[in-house]
Amino acid sequence: MTFFRFEDPWFLLLIILLPLVSVMVRSDRTAVISYSSIGRFKEIRSSRMALISAIPNFLKAVVFTLLIIALARPQEGHKRSRILSAGVDIVLAIDTSGSMQALDFKKEGKPIDRLEAVKDVVSDFIDNRENDRIGMVVFGQEAFTQCPLTLDHDILLSFLKNLKIGIAGDSTAIGSAIGIAVKRLKDLKSKSKVIILLTDGRNNAGSLSPAQAAEIGKTYGIKIYTIGVGTRGKAPFLVDSIFGKQYIYQNVEIDEKTLREIAQKTGAKYFRATDRESLKNIYEQIDSLEKTKVKILDRSEYRELFPYFLIPGLILILVEILLSHTKLRRIP
Repeated sequence: MTFFRFEDPWFLLLIILLPLVSVMVRSDRTAVISYSSIGRFKEIRSSRMALISAIPNFLKAVVFTLLIIALARPQEGHKRSRILSAGVDIVLAIDTSGSMQALDFKKEGKPIDRLEAVKDVVSDFIDNRENDRIGMVVFGQEAFTQCPLTLDHDILLSFLKNLKIGIAGDSTAIGSAIGIAVKRLKDLKSKSKVIILLTDGRNNAGSLSPAQAAEIGKTYGIKIYTIGVGTRGKAPFLVDSIFGKQYIYQNVEIDEKTLREIAQKTGAKYFRATDRESLKNIYEQIDSLEKTKVKILDRSEYRELFPYFLIPGLILILVEILLSHTKLRRIP
């Protein structure tokens, strides 16, 4: 990170003396000469001469300002941060199955689908974990790594933003999702390894059962927080019909028993989110539960910039002296 600063900023207060210096310069130049007639002087264009005669004073004001800035020692700093201890490694396992298009969440009073609500809340969660490596697994009928563990959260957020319902199929392979996430975490030497699995259904695809996957995660010391997302009862879906777009209401069953067992087996917790606010609170709770102190070494290097002000100031002094004794010489 690059920044700018003054090593001795108090010298900048001298700039308030600039008007006083200008007055003193003008008073030093005051003189009176007696002439028998000033007719010829009236023929000289006064505005032009006034402008020309002001050049030396203007140069002195600029020189005075440049020298004050040089005294304040402007510096360009470069800050480098080095993480001395590992944070938490987190894999976000997000359900993108067809049932995630249920419109039972709201944002600013308007209905939005479940995945859209999840994307909003998860993006805030990622922003709050700047020192942690975070990856993302998406699952439906299949499960795959959408983004490997990374500290580059901008990349992760771009993947999250582009998630679409159905990209991994319409079914729900919870066991496979946990298996992929465990594979990403198992060999890492971080202080804490966490999977946050979010789904709105029950396991109905994949060859690995959720119980088996949770057991593997427990073996590697991985906590698996589980979140069941969706209202209780029937949820609205917007579908195409012969009469155009219509809402239909369907039950979407969440296997809370299995999700609770997965979390308990790995020393984590199960949560249920029935609206956007409760979903946000859940991620805030997980954020507070999975905190670790990260030691960061900051090292700053500075480059002196005062020569860029001092040298032009000295050059302008010489220019002012030269002009004052030649082209702009005053009499007396």
